Amino acid sequence: MLKAIQKFLTITLLTISVIFLAYQAFLYSYARVLLPQSATIAGLDVSGMSRQEAAELLNNHYLSPIAAFYQDERIEITADETGFQMDIEEMLDQAEAAKGKQDFGQGFFEFLVKRAVEPVSIDLQATHDREALTERLKTIARFLDKPAKAPQLLAASTTFKEGEAGYVMDVEASLAEVEAAIYRPDNRLVNLIIEDQPAPEFSLESLRANLEGQIDAFSGLGSVFIMDLQTGEELGINEDVAMSGLSILKILIFMDTYRTLDGPPGDYVRQLLEDTAVRSSNYGANLLLHVIAGENNTYRGADLLTEFAQRLGLINTFMAIPYDATAVPSHRSTYVTPANSRPDLPTKPDTAMQTTAEEMGTMLSMIYYCAQGGGTLLAVYPDEITPAECQAVLDLMVLNVEGNLIRFGVPEDVPVSHKHGWDFVTHGDAGIVFSPGGDYVIVEYVTAPDTDWLPYEIGFPILREISRATYNYFNFDNPNLENPEDRSIREAEARAAAAAATAEATPAATPTP
Repeated sequence: MLKAIQKFLTITLLTISVIFLAYQAFLYSYARVLLPQSATIAGLDVSGMSRQEAAELLNNHYLSPIAAFYQDERIEITADETGFQMDIEEMLDQAEAAKGKQDFGQGFFEFLVKRAVEPVSIDLQATHDREALTERLKTIARFLDKPAKAPQLLAASTTFKEGEAGYVMDVEASLAEVEAAIYRPDNRLVNLIIEDQPAPEFSLESLRANLEGQIDAFSGLGSVFIMDLQTGEELGINEDVAMSGLSILKILIFMDTYRTLDGPPGDYVRQLLEDTAVRSSNYGANLLLHVIAGENNTYRGADLLTEFAQRLGLINTFMAIPYDATAVPSHRSTYVTPANSRPDLPTKPDTAMQTTAEEMGTMLSMIYYCAQGGGTLLAVYPDEITPAECQAVLDLMVLNVEGNLIRFGVPEDVPVSHKHGWDFVTHGDAGIVFSPGGDYVIVEYVTAPDTDWLPYEIGFPILREISRATYNYFNFDNPNLENPEDRSIREAEARAAAAAATAEATPAATPTP
C-alpha cells in the first residue's frame, strides 16, 4: 500500500514538473524576444524588458534635468541645454546580440533561475555639446555671481567706500562636475564649484573709475598721471599722449638752472626763479634760459634744456622755441618724438614745446627723491645737483598760489609744490602734494583740440575735482569735504579784501605845485 502511494506521488510530481517545465518553456519562448536577464544598459537594469520598455527607461533617466546647486540655489540643466544625445538603438542592438549568442538550453536555465549566468552589461553611448554646456554655466554665473568689489571713491569725491568680499563660479571646474553627472546612472545632483573672493585691497586702481568718469564727462581729452611716492605705484590715463609744454615745462627750467649754478643762486637769479614760479613770468623763464646757456641766447638755453630732459629719459619732452618767441631759420622749430608720432594722435600739441603727463610726473618724482638723497637726478648728475638744490626747487614751487587747480582740490593747510599752465585750448597743472596720508605726484591736463577756446569754467572744475578725488584716495579716513568752487570764492574774496586794505593804507600822492 505504502509503495503504491509513493509511486502515485512520484508520478504526480513528475507530471506536475513536466507541466511546469512545459509552461516555463512556453513562457521562455515568448521571453526570447525580450532582453536577457541580469542585463544592464548604461548602468540601468533592463532585465527582461522589451526594447520599447528599455528605451523609455533610458530616456526617462538620462534625459531628465541635472539638478545643479549654486550654493543654496537649485538650477535645472536640461538635456536640450547640454546637447545630450544617446544612441539607444545601438545599445539595444548590442544587448540583443549578447542574448543571441546563448543556446536554448542555457537561456532556458537562466530564465528559470531568474538570473544570467554571465550578466550582460552595455556601456552608455552618448555625446553632449560642451560649448553649449559651458555657455549655460556662464549664463548661470552672470546671474548668480557676486564678484568682490574694489574700494571706491564715490562720485562726489567726498566719501570712500570699502571693498566687499564676493564669490564667483569656477566655470571650468564646474563644467567637469556637470559633465560627470550627465553620464552617471545615479546621483544626478551636482554642486557647482564656487570660489570665495576676499575684499580687494585699496590701491590706485580704486581711484581709476572715479577719474575716468570725470574725464568721460568732458567733451575733450583728459590726461592724468599719479604716483604714490611711498610705494612707487602709478596710475595713468592717457598719460603718454603728447601735450603742449605750457608753463609746466618751467619745472625743468628750475631744476636745470640749479644744475648749471656752481652754488646758491644770487639775488638776480633768485628773483628770476621767484617771478617764474610765483607769477609764471615767461620773461623770467627766458632769462633763466640765458643762465642755463651761459650766454644771452634763449634758443641755446632751450636746446640745453631739451638735452637735460632727454638725458633723464624724458624722450617726449622738449623746448624748441622759447616762450613768446618765434621760429628762426637758423634753428629747429620742433622735435619728432614717439608721443607726437602716433598716427592716431588725439591732441594738437604746441609744436614748439611738448611733454606728456607721465614724463612731467616722472620729473617731479625725480626731484622729490633727489631731495631725500637718492634717485635718478643724483645718479645722472652726481657732481652737478645736490639734495639741497632739489629741496630748493620744491620749496620754490610751494610759493605758487596763483595756480589754483591742484591747490583747490586739497585742504588749505596742505602744501602743494606745483606749476600750472594753460593756453587757449589746454589747461594743466603738475605738482607734488604733501598730504597727511602720504606724498604723491599728480599731473593733470584737459584739452579741447577741436575748438579754438576752452573756457576756464569748463576746464578748471574738472581739474580741481580730479585733484580732490586723488587727495581723498590718499586720505580716505579724513577726506577733503570742501567744494573747490567754495574754496575759489573764499580765496577770491580774501584777495579782494587784502587789495582793498593795501590801497586804503597807501598814502595818496601829494600834488606837485
